Amino acid sequence: MTDAGTVAAPGGYRVIARKYRPTTFAELYGQDAMVRTLSNAIKSGRLAHAFILTGVRGVGKTTTARLIARALNCIGPDGTGGPTIEPCGVCTHCVAISESRHVDVMEMDAASRTGVDDIREIIDGVRYAPVSAREKIYIIDEVHMLSKNAFNALLKTLEEPPEHVRFIFATTEIRKVPVTVLSRCQRFDLRRVEIPVLIENLRMITEKEKVSVDDAAFGLIARAADGSVRDAQSLLEQALAHGAGEVTEERVRDMLGLADRARMFDLFEAAMGGEIASALDIMREQYRLGADPIVILEDLLNLTHWLTRLKLAPDAGDDMAIGETERVKGREFATKLSMPVLTRSWQILLKGLDESRRAPSPDAAAEMALVRLAFSAELPDPADLVKRLDESRDSSPSAPRTTRSESPAPAPREPVARSSVSAVGGSSGAARMMASPQAEAVSESIPAPANFEELVALFSEKREMILHTHLIDHVHLVRFSPGHIEVRFDDKAPANLASQIGNKMKEWTGERWMVSLTQDLGEPTLREQQLARDGEIREEALRDPLVKTVLETFPGAEITAIRKDD
Repeated sequence: MTDAGTVAAPGGYRVIARKYRPTTFAELYGQDAMVRTLSNAIKSGRLAHAFILTGVRGVGKTTTARLIARALNCIGPDGTGGPTIEPCGVCTHCVAISESRHVDVMEMDAASRTGVDDIREIIDGVRYAPVSAREKIYIIDEVHMLSKNAFNALLKTLEEPPEHVRFIFATTEIRKVPVTVLSRCQRFDLRRVEIPVLIENLRMITEKEKVSVDDAAFGLIARAADGSVRDAQSLLEQALAHGAGEVTEERVRDMLGLADRARMFDLFEAAMGGEIASALDIMREQYRLGADPIVILEDLLNLTHWLTRLKLAPDAGDDMAIGETERVKGREFATKLSMPVLTRSWQILLKGLDESRRAPSPDAAAEMALVRLAFSAELPDPADLVKRLDESRDSSPSAPRTTRSESPAPAPREPVARSSVSAVGGSSGAARMMASPQAEAVSESIPAPANFEELVALFSEKREMILHTHLIDHVHLVRFSPGHIEVRFDDKAPANLASQIGNKMKEWTGERWMVSLTQDLGEPTLREQQLARDGEIREEALRDPLVKTVLETFPGAEITAIRKDD
């Protein structure tokens, strides 16, 4: 007896992925949640008329669809049974469905039959009762490949199918299935199978096949399968052929084009230690042995991620797919490396991987990524850098502040002694950092501006850009003297502009500033003055004979910018 969809090859040999295809729900690896839901639905009789199974390739979507068909049509060994989560496998319906020859269980590959005519065949067939089975089952694989018209033709039948009909859809691209179809189906998400479960499945197969496989080789195959049971089984068969029946870690690495895992630890250690020559030698050695430079960077990224997890969650070191030697080294690295270093390494390697994929010479791009990684390892942590700057500032004498203007300035108020700030901060760096900006704001007052333009420039230096804009656009100066400004505001100036200017000037200079308003016209605003100057320069340029000649020679030409050479 062959499994569903299996055709025996000449000589009776069947590939591992078909030979060990699950024949019961109990044999479905890693899908316990889905099996439990189906079991409860069958026992309670609450079965949807349409199911949609989604997940990555090789996790058992088509196999599950066939098992559901068997579960719904099984009649038991004595012919009196009903729907069950444990089909007998010996009744006429179970046998026929397993051999893909049941007249009432029809499979369609939507990847090759995408048109509306193919769906019309199904719509015409649902009107007729099953020939021998309890229910007529339609299994449509890769349903997302159907055309828009095909989906539309299926909608009405899918919404109100006959009692004897059930649809089972399978897809790897659930987002491409219209919402109108999804809303009419009971959805099951088949998860990626975890590495320990994959290893268990591969070990079971090798025991039955009576072949020898290293534990480390199991881990490599399981990681390469990326959660797909079928891919893991196919890689195992390829490894058996590659190793002539004996599978070792070295042979699997050679087959997959992977770098030596132990050497990846050596490469990472050399790069993080700033030993760039040693790191490049290891990279070149792995490249000569057949390892893809892009795969090497991916391995380094995975190693960085694993070390980060190991640092945050030490239980990550108990992963069965990782050898004992790697776990010991990993814990050692995770202890030595800080989180800022690990996160910075991740960003550098991620950028290097992207560059290697786009570069004409991936090996050169990978080496440049290693160079950046090695040199970045010598950089201090941001926290250490802040600490050094803080200590340097505390130990050095206060430098005199550079004045903005050479004009004489009024004597500032008596500053707060710097020693008092240190006393408040104590020995805590964080306390010093919190106290220092406030103390400096009081202790280091600046000279008063000598004119209105300097006052406006001060607001720009202090990054008070909103007030700076108001001063330029909406303030007409009438009189100016240090400590006193007499101005007129236009209609667009805010009502509290005078108080804001006075408060800021007192805060910065340590002296009281009075801003008084008047109805006198005063001078034009600084913006108006600038526009007037620009207009004069433009008129002067237009009078230039050379400019006149150019404008006459090129009709429609305009002066867009004027630059004066000193």
